[in-house]
Amino acid sequence: MKSTLLAAALAVSATTAFASAEKYVLDSSHSQVVFSYDHLGFSTTTGMFSGFEGEIMFDQEDPAASSVSVSMPVLEMFTGWKPREDHFMTEDFFGAVEGDLITFTSTGIEVTGENTAKITGDLTMNGVTKSVVLDAKLNKVDTHPMANKPWAGFNATTTLVRSEFDLGQFAPFVSDEVQVQISVEAQKAE
Repeated sequence: MKSTLLAAALAVSATTAFASAEKYVLDSSHSQVVFSYDHLGFSTTTGMFSGFEGEIMFDQEDPAASSVSVSMPVLEMFTGWKPREDHFMTEDFFGAVEGDLITFTSTGIEVTGENTAKITGDLTMNGVTKSVVLDAKLNKVDTHPMANKPWAGFNATTTLVRSEFDLGQFAPFVSDEVQVQISVEAQKAE
């Protein structure tokens, strides 16, 4: 009986915790993760992930009570040059096969301004999970003029160290630090 009451109490408290958070799903066609790194001091090379999936439990009244989870297939990386993409998928870097994902799951949100926050979360890439912090900005929450649904847009940035994810091949000649820019749109789930 006690365990049944405890389970019921936990279920109610979990429901209450997210009572004002609303589920938004990423608009895959308007969400990108762009990364860039220094190549031998000669250039800045850029790549991108797009078309990935995720959801945001968004509490507009208490953003710190929000959460985010995202997953993107490693093989969907685009760099603009197929031989580079192929090399990134080899054992030199990801050793990627169909189904390998990069995931991010938030573990905490610290509101830093009227529309800014630091989102801490677990990033899993190449079989390694590390805590990272995203500097995030809420761009807009409104009704999408074409979809006629509630919509939200966010940008975020962070810097990752490749070698921390066992991807440090050719460092320091090719920079170990990778700049990451994220821009996502999400629609309120029905």
